[in-house]
Amino acid sequence: MVRWEPGTRDRLQEAALELYDSRGFEETTAADIARAVGLTERTFFRHFADKREVLFDGQEFFQAAFVSGVEKAPSGAAAIEIVTSALESAAAFFPAERRDYSRLRQRIIVANPALQERELLKMAGLARTLAAAIRGRGVPDPQATLAAETGVTVFGVAFLAWLEPGEERPFFAIETAVLDELTALTGGPSAAAPRA
Repeated sequence: MVRWEPGTRDRLQEAALELYDSRGFEETTAADIARAVGLTERTFFRHFADKREVLFDGQEFFQAAFVSGVEKAPSGAAAIEIVTSALESAAAFFPAERRDYSRLRQRIIVANPALQERELLKMAGLARTLAAAIRGRGVPDPQATLAAETGVTVFGVAFLAWLEPGEERPFFAIETAVLDELTALTGGPSAAAPRA
């Protein structure tokens, strides 16, 4: 019988990522992951529902970081200011020491279409959660939905930039730069304005 050891979940997660990267996600089993750290497959399933969950563990904390930022936005803030607060709050989820892990995780996801789909579903869920939180601040639709989708897009673009080799800026600095680019992009005439 294998004894419980502290950090089991983290050890399983680390072993899984190493195996997914070296062997491939499809070729790696839960038993392989457990064996890599001297545990049983049953122990793996005490910590993770399936081998995909290793990559998507902590999703509730990720979403909670965005919602916390929405709640912290000043009273009477415009929708874009609420989104900026949400992005700033979520940036704390990605400190510099998490960058190597995130790069490895992203490489594994990009190599597997089913994982890409799961990641897209995660981001769609984040947009729904964020829109509901923004509506909770009194912002009506479609403005709340547009703000949430914009926030998720800014996050996604910033995240990929943060993963680039040689990138060293803090996550929120990149988010801010992306948001500035978006503001410049939308600074032209309104879509409803008459055209010459």
